[in-house]
Amino acid sequence: MADRGRGVTGETLLQLLERRFDNIVYRLGFATSRAEARQLVPARPLPRERPEGRCAVVPGAAGDTITVRERSRQVARIREALELAQRRGVPEWLEVSAEAFAGSVKALPARADLTMPINEKLVVELYSK
Repeated sequence: MADRGRGVTGETLLQLLERRFDNIVYRLGFATSRAEARQLVPARPLPRERPEGRCAVVPGAAGDTITVRERSRQVARIREALELAQRRGVPEWLEVSAEAFAGSVKALPARADLTMPINEKLVVELYSK
């Protein structure tokens, strides 16, 4: 997908990875780790909605909203994760409302927003073989 997309393949690949639903759940602070976020996603305590009101199949587009279901708001792990995330901070391309247990994707992540020390050229070179 990254190779077929527009722009630099390495940057596009990192953006696609950053926009994965489990990563967005972690970045918004609904989970304390990406592994925990991967467990939350299939459990469906976090419905994904598009701006037009439909449930998203592939989240990560600008305007997508993620909310914690009413019954899952009492889960201690989610409450603790939100408190940790407020101290850690949320990336600028995301917006979170801890009181409403909701978050949204404001824009697509730029390479400057990705803080991981990754040399994407080496990753693309590995997968292009």
